[in-house]
Amino acid sequence: MDSSNLTTLLEDETPEQQTQRPVSAFASKPDRPPTQSSSQKYSPVDWSGYFDREDDINIPETDNVFHVYIAGTEGPVVFCLHGGGFSGLSFALAASKIKEKARVVAMDLRGHGKSVTENGVDLSLETMCNDVLAVLKAMYGDSPPATVLVGHSMGGSVAVHVAAKRLLPNLAGLVVVDVVEGTAMASLIHMQKILSSRMQHFSSFEKAIEWSVKGSSLRNVDSARVSIPSTLKYDDAKKCYTYRARLEETEQYWRGWYERLSDKYLSCSVPKLLLLAGTDRLDRALTIGQMQGKFQMVVVRHTGHAIQEDVPEEFSNLILNFISRNRIGPHGIEIPGLRRPSQSQP
Repeated sequence: MDSSNLTTLLEDETPEQQTQRPVSAFASKPDRPPTQSSSQKYSPVDWSGYFDREDDINIPETDNVFHVYIAGTEGPVVFCLHGGGFSGLSFALAASKIKEKARVVAMDLRGHGKSVTENGVDLSLETMCNDVLAVLKAMYGDSPPATVLVGHSMGGSVAVHVAAKRLLPNLAGLVVVDVVEGTAMASLIHMQKILSSRMQHFSSFEKAIEWSVKGSSLRNVDSARVSIPSTLKYDDAKKCYTYRARLEETEQYWRGWYERLSDKYLSCSVPKLLLLAGTDRLDRALTIGQMQGKFQMVVVRHTGHAIQEDVPEEFSNLILNFISRNRIGPHGIEIPGLRRPSQSQP
C-alpha cells in the first residue's frame, strides 16, 4: 500500500474520528498528579484558621504582657500550657475541634511566643505558676468558669503545681501530656546536649518547619506550619531566624520542674487524665496510683512527644471525652456515643 495514501486517509479524518481511534499505550506519558514544591509544602499557615482571636493580657503593677489565643464561646475553659521551646500555637489544630464543645485558651508562657516579660529566662516553677494564676485572674476575675488545665511537658509540670496550690476557683480537671517525673529527671543530664545539637539558624520559616518535621520533633506537617514560626525570631545581626526561647540559659530551673511531680499530681483532688506516648514513662508512684484508680491514663500510639500536635484529632477527642465523663461545666457537654453514668433521683 502506498504510504502517501495512508497519510492522506489519516489527514482526511474528522477530529471526532481521530479521537475515537485506538492510541498506543506508549504514545504518550500518563498524567501525574501535581506535586508541591518544598517551599509550598512547608510554608507557614496563619493561626486564624484555628483560633477565633488573640489577645494580650496585661498584668497589673508589672510590665508583663502575656499573649493568648482564644477559641470557642461556650462551655468550660480548656486552658492550655505548652512545653519548653513551644508556644500556645502548639494547640492550634486541637483547638479548632475542641471549640465546638468548649472554650480554649492557649497561653504563651514567659520567654516564649509573643509574650513580653521583665525577665524572659526566669522559668522557675514558682514564677510560671504565678504567671498562669495572674493571667486567669486578669481574664476572669475572682469567679472564673469551670476550668480544665492542660499542660504539655514543662507546661504539664506548671499545670500540676498550679492545681496543687488550690488557689484557682472552679478548677474542674487536670490533663498532663507526656511528662512523668522519673523519665524527666533521668533525661536532664542530656538536655544541654540535646539543645546544642539542634539546628540553630534557619534562613526561612520554611526551612525551620521542614527541619522540625524531617527531624521528627514534630510528625504532623500541618501543625508544624502553624506552630513553628511562633517559636522563632529574626536575628538582624546574623540575618537568619533563631529560637525565641533561650532554654539553654534556664538550666538552674530544670530540676525544680520535675522533682516530686508525681506526688503533686496524685495529691490534686480534681479529676485527672495522663496522656502518654509510651507505657515505659510510668514511674513507681504513678503506677501505684493508676492501679488504685486515682487518675485516668491513656497511651496514645503512633505519636511523638508532642501528642497534641502529632495527632490533634485524637487528642481533641480525649479532652472532650474527659470533660463529658466528668460532667465538667454547668451541665457538662454531650459527646455522641459516650454514655454518662446514670444519676439517682432525689
